[in-house]
Amino acid sequence: MATSPLSASGIGRCVIATRESRLALWQAEHVRDLLAERFGLQVELLGMTTRGDQILDRALSKVGGKGLFVKELENALEEGRAQLAVHSLKDVPMDLPPGFALAAVLEREDPRDAFVSNRFASLDELPLNARVGTSSLRRVVQLHALRPDLRTEPLRGNLDTRLRKLDEGHYDAIVLAAAGLKRLGLAARIKALFEPQRMLPCAGQGALGLEVRADASELLSLLGGLTHTPTARAVQAERAVSRELGGSCSMPLAAFASWDGGSLVLNAALGHPDRTDAPLLRVRVEGVPNDEDEARAMGERAAAALRDQGAAGYLRG
Repeated sequence: MATSPLSASGIGRCVIATRESRLALWQAEHVRDLLAERFGLQVELLGMTTRGDQILDRALSKVGGKGLFVKELENALEEGRAQLAVHSLKDVPMDLPPGFALAAVLEREDPRDAFVSNRFASLDELPLNARVGTSSLRRVVQLHALRPDLRTEPLRGNLDTRLRKLDEGHYDAIVLAAAGLKRLGLAARIKALFEPQRMLPCAGQGALGLEVRADASELLSLLGGLTHTPTARAVQAERAVSRELGGSCSMPLAAFASWDGGSLVLNAALGHPDRTDAPLLRVRVEGVPNDEDEARAMGERAAAALRDQGAAGYLRG
């Protein structure tokens, strides 16, 4: 096997910090195998339990947001216990702390949301006042836009825990990211997929991000070769919308970009965090981003368009 630039420098071993949920381990193992295959690296996994995994009785928006899934992994990088962290990009804060960098964005899995139920084939088949489980305010406002009668109820925990709660009869249906179900071989649990026209995904949904220390120059250079540029440009545009609006778990914001030939089409939607009867604000921006700055500029244009529609009245703080 050819010697990689990294191993040639004497750093032939790499430790990946990962959460210990089954999905997080699948993602870390996927990256481990990719690094071994592409670069001949010896890779170990460092399993960790994050605050986001421990706090299951409160909404993320009440206890610090999705960054709770990332902080402990960053501590491992900072202390040198690991060289790389693998994240679901939708869980990564829009701005990384000083000293850290996103080294690569891998090709996206299915970005759509999935309708999962043991008794009903689709959202439209649910009876009046059905109980739908979701932990996402973004999904809540879009579900109520489609079906104002639904009773949306909190749903926390890892993927297996959420499915178990459905199977125990706590909900008539739940909504999950299709990517996680497919990665774990659970696609058969999906009764229907929400096309983005009906329910826009959140920024970065379905994509994996690889985080390293910003001073790990050789690793940054090596991992950059794994970036799937079409996915990276799309998620850069999506994340810019959230960054411009101060996005967090307490903001029901959706942003999804997809390629139509050579053009990137970015759709964004914003709901009110406290009023499910408030209309969704929607915008669409199209462009041909040739680099990161142009992709982010598209997101900034979408955020400005949402502000023009009255987004200020929907933002907390």
